[in-house]
Amino acid sequence: MSNPTLSPTQTPAPPSPGAVRSKSQQKRRNRYIVAPLILVSVNVVLFLLFFVWPGALGLLYSFTDYRGVGKLNFIGLANFQKLFGDGTFWAALSRTFIYTILSVPVIYASSLGVASLLVSKAVRGRTVAKIVIFLPWLISPIVVGVIWRWLFGQDFGFVNFVITGMGGNSVPWSSNGNLALGVVIMASAWAGTAFNMLLFIAALKNIPESLLEAAELDGANAWQRFRNVTLPAIAPTSFMVVLLSTIHAMKEFAMIQALTNGGPGTENTLIVQYIYKTGFEQSKVGYASAASMVLMVVLLIIALIQLRFNRKKG
Repeated sequence: MSNPTLSPTQTPAPPSPGAVRSKSQQKRRNRYIVAPLILVSVNVVLFLLFFVWPGALGLLYSFTDYRGVGKLNFIGLANFQKLFGDGTFWAALSRTFIYTILSVPVIYASSLGVASLLVSKAVRGRTVAKIVIFLPWLISPIVVGVIWRWLFGQDFGFVNFVITGMGGNSVPWSSNGNLALGVVIMASAWAGTAFNMLLFIAALKNIPESLLEAAELDGANAWQRFRNVTLPAIAPTSFMVVLLSTIHAMKEFAMIQALTNGGPGTENTLIVQYIYKTGFEQSKVGYASAASMVLMVVLLIIALIQLRFNRKKG
């Protein structure tokens, strides 16, 4: 028996609607799977290339006497043993803690204060104020340091120019370690307020108006409403701001390098500046890598303590 064939006038039956729908759904599903995988893979590659690989090299160098050129000679824990007996390292680390303890509360208070003003309905020109206050965040930390160095230079600064013009004596902003640290703290607060301000604005706008109105009806004044309603409501944002500000302060380098260069002398040399000078100016890459590993452990401990404190408070 011969197989049936189509005549020239006959056409094949069209595919069923279910088959067409299944093919389109499969294409759509593949598109939703492939596109996110491509985007995620790009970020994974960048993360491995610029974070994991340098971190692995730093860990490797910390166990060697590498000086930037030549071969790697494994020396075990000798760098760490020498580091823990290095008074200059401990001085830089202690100055970093002092700077962090002083600067983080200032940044937190300024960010929350500005955000509270900008969400208040009684304040006019809030949009313009947000733009003006956010501008420092767009400036490079090096430029921030240069600007504040021009403002508070001891011999050529604008602030001393105004003070002497009014009949006063110039202030030793650069030669006095405490005054230089104060200028650094003010510069860091000026530059760091903008981003944290945005976080607080979003948190303050999410507070239900009914809570504030109920507290006002109960006779609470503005400070009581802020302390008993606003602060507890923005506690998660406050934790995030404190954590990010602490980590950023512990790693501060570019702004201080441009503003005071760790001076006067080495009075305000922080830990990252110590690592930079040791690794690049003295060509002790292995020793500087060991110091950077210690800094990483310190940052992890700080983050874990803050996380644990936040959980207990919650």
